[in-house]
Amino acid sequence: MAKPSTRQGLIDYCFRKLGAPVLEVNVDDDQVDDLVDDTIQYFQERNYEGVERMYLKYKITQDDIDRGKASGTSGVGIVTTTGTSTNISGLGTVTSNFYETSNFIQVPDSVIGVEKIFKFDTSSISGGMFSIKYQLFLNDLYYFNSVNLLQYSMTKRYLEDIDFLLTTDKQIRFNKRQDRLYLDIDWASQEVDTFIVLDCYRALDPDSFTQIYNDPFVKLYLTALIKRQWGQNLIKFQGVKLPGGLELNGRQIYDDAEREMEIIRERIVREYEMPPLDFIG
Repeated sequence: MAKPSTRQGLIDYCFRKLGAPVLEVNVDDDQVDDLVDDTIQYFQERNYEGVERMYLKYKITQDDIDRGKASGTSGVGIVTTTGTSTNISGLGTVTSNFYETSNFIQVPDSVIGVEKIFKFDTSSISGGMFSIKYQLFLNDLYYFNSVNLLQYSMTKRYLEDIDFLLTTDKQIRFNKRQDRLYLDIDWASQEVDTFIVLDCYRALDPDSFTQIYNDPFVKLYLTALIKRQWGQNLIKFQGVKLPGGLELNGRQIYDDAEREMEIIRERIVREYEMPPLDFIG
């Protein structure tokens, strides 16, 4: 079918684009499975339509607090120690120990980026019954005609600036190859069973969102990958004559696929990839 909605449907579509069943595409099934995985991974990492913005909740456990409170010399939790030895002329061997705290939480493998986490603590300015925001609504906004909206907006902005200075955003570190979100916070002040909210980007699962198999980029890129693998498999038969005097030209197939893939990569940079932010300074 022209609109594949399954993994096998996508594979069949690409083979038809390469000439099957009229031509025999000399690619093994295991090779095709690897190429499909490579295509999906490239689509998820380089195409903005391959990810979704998510807000994931996480409940802090006692194990998280114990790991976060770990230190290089004392405290509870788990630490990683790295020792290095260096030979210095006149001093002999100098050994240095480096301690790394395990102040992280494990995130799902599908999360490829974390923007920020929402604040743990409740702001005294905007949260709770005794906050400034609540008292402002209670006392001043009861008579709606007595408050100038511009003055109220400026007051709110001023309170938000104070809130930002008193309760700044928490510092985080994340690398998608680790699946760890490091939280540089005071873990000793955290409580068990409290929630944090992650503002993150998650890769779309093609088995759940089957329209990925029908994405134009996925179809073009996988077809080019299979074509390149086909040519690579046939290169070793270069110069071999087939019945009827035909000769396989694996090098030509391989080179054509490389040119097609280069065009596709340039297109994804122009049309599908998020542009990098410029540094101003």
